[in-house]
Order: sequence, then structure tokens, then C-alpha cells
Amino acid sequence: MGTAGRIVAAGWLIVASAVASAWAEEAVHPAHAIELTHGCLSQRERRALVESGSVVRLAAAMHAVRSHVAGTLVRARLCRRPEGLVYLLTVLAHDGKVARLTVDAAKGTLVSGR
Repeated sequence: MGTAGRIVAAGWLIVASAVASAWAEEAVHPAHAIELTHGCLSQRERRALVESGSVVRLAAAMHAVRSHVAGTLVRARLCRRPEGLVYLLTVLAHDGKVARLTVDAAKGTLVSGR
């Protein structure tokens, strides 16, 4: 393997390591405690709500958080909350930190993030 191949392999190893780290943190600390107390929707339920216009598309929710956290989406869930439906997003930031964000699914606005 040449120098270029080693550099590419090292780059992939770094990305894989960061994603694995994010997943490990998800296992130790659930992304959002709300998932434990309220139900998250199935893919079929999510699709029906998006098609009916009751909630914004995931892309719109991601657009709402881009100005707060730049990175790679690791996990996205649409869950029920007493106030309504929210997207629970886990983003692996470019600096390697994991950000957990909540977006109002009806309005497409950022509710909270850490």
C-alpha cells in the first residue's frame, strides 16, 4: 500500500473511531431521557406524519441545528413529548464531541441542545 493509501486508511480509521465512540456514549448515556418515558415512533408512523404535513421533514430539522452544531448526524428519532412531537438528534461534531439536540417537529425549530 502506497503513502496515499495509508493516508486514506488512517482517515477512515479516525472517522470509524469517532462514530464508534459516539455509539458507545449512546449505550452508556441514553441520548435523551425522554426516549425512556415517552414512545418514539416507528418508520411507518414517521412517514405518515411527514406526508400529512403534521411534522417537518428530517432535513428541515437538521437545517435548524446546522447553525448550532456542524457535524455528522449519528441518530435521529421522532418521539412523543407532553408538548408534542420532537426530533431527538444526535450529532457527532467536527471536534469529536457528541451533541444531543431537540427540535420541535411541528415547527422545525431548535428546542434544546447540549
